[in-house]
Formats: sequence, C-alpha cells, structure tokens
Amino acid sequence: MLALTRKAGERIVIGDNIVVTVVAIKGDSIRLTIDAPKEIKIYRGEIYDAIAAENKEAAAPIDLAELTALKEFHIKK
Repeated sequence: MLALTRKAGERIVIGDNIVVTVVAIKGDSIRLTIDAPKEIKIYRGEIYDAIAAENKEAAAPIDLAELTALKEFHIKK
C-alpha cells in the first residue's frame, strides 16, 4: 500500500492512463476527480463491498432439497 500526502490541485498518476486529482479539502472531506478510460469501473468503497457481497451470495451453493420441493409445484398442461 502506498500512502501519500497531497494538497488541493495536486494529482496522482496510476499507470499511464489514470489520474486522480485532489480538487478540494474541507474539514474531514476530500473532493477528488478521477480521469480514467471508460472501460475502467470506478466504485465508492461501500458500493463495491455491497456488489461483492451480493455476488458471493449468488454464487453460494444451493440446497438441492429446495429444488426438489419446487418440482411439486410444477403445473402440467
């Protein structure tokens, strides 16, 4: 992990195509701009964590007994 100190107007360059600029600092809040290619997804940390949790839940193994129970509700034409 890299920890840096930046002032308003200063920037950080990641690779050749991502630039993070400190726009403003007010108390405990920092306003950033991120210039990156459109194919790079950028999420706030709490949104990323929620997406990862949903993906983990969706990938969890299912109980086959529940699927067997659903067969009983199958309506024959």
